[in-house]
Amino acid sequence: MSFTQKYFQENEFAINNKKLKYYLSPTLLKNNFKHGFFTKTSSEINLSLLSNRLNLNNKNCILSQIHSNEIVFGSKTQEKEKVEADGIVCDKQNQNLWIYTADCMPILFADKKKRLVAAIHCGRKGLENKIIKKLIKIFYDKGCSKEDMLVAIGPSISKKNYLIDHKTFQYFHKKSAKESILFSDSMEISLNSKESVKSQKKGLIPLNIKKYAHIELLKENISNINIDISNICTYESNHNFHSWRRSKTYLRQWNFISS
Repeated sequence: MSFTQKYFQENEFAINNKKLKYYLSPTLLKNNFKHGFFTKTSSEINLSLLSNRLNLNNKNCILSQIHSNEIVFGSKTQEKEKVEADGIVCDKQNQNLWIYTADCMPILFADKKKRLVAAIHCGRKGLENKIIKKLIKIFYDKGCSKEDMLVAIGPSISKKNYLIDHKTFQYFHKKSAKESILFSDSMEISLNSKESVKSQKKGLIPLNIKKYAHIELLKENISNINIDISNICTYESNHNFHSWRRSKTYLRQWNFISS
């Protein structure tokens, strides 16, 4: 299956005279799932204000993200202490599942029949720890079918701007790709591309985390037509997105999906 990135619909609104821009996945929008991938302006807005402006009269579910494969249900996040995890699955109606990112992928999942939704924070370590596979298993255990599962990968860093050393790349391949011929082929393409050859002279290799996530989804039998991948690179979009790789900032942008 070909790896294709697409334009997400751009929207905006104002809170306290401050414009907030966000993006919508075409597939999730078509299937009437409330969601959004926000830009850097969202980091300055209280989530309660943000939810109210979106008419989301729901409970906000938030994590303390740790680059793991830990996934919890929304109700767990309502306890007094913030939960350390990188994925949330709804277990009640009226839950807003929030993920914050700054180069890693915000990935939203939804079952169009059962209306089950989830959100994960996934970068290189998330791929190594197979958080996508773990999340999809939860959906299947809940009786969801591969035909009804929808996935949207939001704005995140592009291949040419995510450079890692050979040792890190080989470890990534060992952890994430060794079971898949598709992954091996993808690695071979990555290593021999023109942009890769130039980077390798500096001892670095470009890693396409969006493409590896896409292949992981295909390995789990998610239909290619049900997968949206944003073409926005957080590293390059300095005006709109925070990027850890670009500026080592600790600021993040918000992403959500509602049950």
